[in-house]
Amino acid sequence: MGHYCVNCGAPLVLKVFEGRELEACPNDDFVLWRDPKVSASIVVAAPGGIVVGRRAIEPGYGLWCLPGGFVNDDESPADAVVRECLEEIGARVEVDGLLDVYHAGRTTAPSLVVIAYRGRLAKGEKLSAGDEMLEVGVYPISELPELAFPSHRQALAKYAALRAEAASPPSPAQATSTRSRTQ
Repeated sequence: MGHYCVNCGAPLVLKVFEGRELEACPNDDFVLWRDPKVSASIVVAAPGGIVVGRRAIEPGYGLWCLPGGFVNDDESPADAVVRECLEEIGARVEVDGLLDVYHAGRTTAPSLVVIAYRGRLAKGEKLSAGDEMLEVGVYPISELPELAFPSHRQALAKYAALRAEAASPPSPAQATSTRSRTQ
């Protein structure tokens, strides 16, 4: 696909910058950098398990995913994930914290930086599939359908590991260390 300079309209040509071949204007200093897009997703805890949706759009039509999507230029990633939940699962969520940040490399579209959060369904909220979902559901973490995107699977694994860590009693060494600091 041909690209054109945003300054003068000239067709871009290949040039080498920092050891990478990129499209650039032959007339001025415009370079078409291949920067990743930013998206945000969230592991939403709800009574009975984790909220997931079955996609009504590509990529991944018909597959399951966590709520989330692209971050707009006028919002923070946490605000974006709250907005995306309203759009996709029809419910307000409360963001409890950051899970992790992932890189999702793609060859047919810009790569992504995925910012994953953990949160919960706000009190009194009911789920309903938005335009981008065929259906939404809540599943126990051990019975979740397979998720479409690697970054969503990574976020869910991290969430499960953090829950398991928080639920396990401290080891004898940890208990001794805690007691000696508090005495």
